[in-house]
Amino acid sequence: MLAGLGQATLSVKRSAGVLILAAALGIVVFPSTVVWAQAGARSDEVRTQREEGEAILALADAAMAGKSGPSDFALRWQNDFVKAQRGTFVPFTLTVDASRLTRQAALVYVRATRRSLRPDRRRQDRERPADRDEAAYPVDAIFPVDLAAGRESRISRGFSVPPGEYDVFVVMRERVDPGGAKTRPKAAVLRQPLSVPDFRTAELTTSSVIVADRLNVLAEPLPADQLAERPYAIGRNEITPAADQEFRRDEELIVVFLVYNPMVTAERQFDVRVEYHFYRKAGDAGPGQAGAAPGAHPPARAGEHYFNRTDPQRFNPALMGEAFNPESGEPIMAGQVVPLAGFEVGDYRLDVQVVDLLSGKSVSRDVVFTVLSKL
Repeated sequence: MLAGLGQATLSVKRSAGVLILAAALGIVVFPSTVVWAQAGARSDEVRTQREEGEAILALADAAMAGKSGPSDFALRWQNDFVKAQRGTFVPFTLTVDASRLTRQAALVYVRATRRSLRPDRRRQDRERPADRDEAAYPVDAIFPVDLAAGRESRISRGFSVPPGEYDVFVVMRERVDPGGAKTRPKAAVLRQPLSVPDFRTAELTTSSVIVADRLNVLAEPLPADQLAERPYAIGRNEITPAADQEFRRDEELIVVFLVYNPMVTAERQFDVRVEYHFYRKAGDAGPGQAGAAPGAHPPARAGEHYFNRTDPQRFNPALMGEAFNPESGEPIMAGQVVPLAGFEVGDYRLDVQVVDLLSGKSVSRDVVFTVLSKL
């Protein structure tokens, strides 16, 4: 139970966009105008880099125009939402089967567009001069990655944007060897719709519930230059998100999330209770689990029955220390580690209930997952 991009970003000359990478408690901004050519680079390398940039931008432009792009390998997206100093931070993970690629060096381009932006407006933005004052895209960046040879690779990055509706376009393309054979680099294009929530309110709320493979406690917060490739580092905790929502019975379910805006009195008192209730999807809702008193848990939904719960957690000054002050904006980190050995094979829903005992307000979050047979 829980208590409580290091490689340089590369881009062609696009002065308007920025890629913002952050932990929940700090933001680092990387401009997307980093010059491609590095000191000492040969002219053929500079030309290749420029051509790579133009090619990957062309694939994104085609995807925005509704044209189907290359799909030489599968590219899978998953993301979370966390409150940032400005806007909402979106840490994300790309999963790719590197065995389908010829080279392990690749470029990734990420572009986010407001969904309300009309196609004709998008076209006008692309045709404006490069030194325009208005940013064409809230996120607009290219970065290099090294993939694990012959197996699945996971790449985590992140960006910060104002709340709203977005389409995110991701292009991954093999790097070109200037001295190698002239073959078409393999590439894949992904379009991901995002509804980015607004955490800049005074109401009790939470980040998304992150389903994790593990949670590591760091000796100290990461320096700014390491946050680029480790966007799930939050203060002195680093989360490794799970690849999917399926788990064997010999594994654990780990969930982590942040609680924002509990009521704090003039005496700096706060009191939050977090409950974890499990429901199993198995036909019509059945009777409650033995030992669970009626009304001791939220009612089951249609097609499920109450399965079990863990002991609730409490967060207040007596348990967290007088130095902890959520009124300053510091979130409460909550979560659970639940062994799945006692779960039968099947589909489940975890209902997380966050209750502010001082204000009487509450919020709930759902996590759906599947328990598989032990392999």
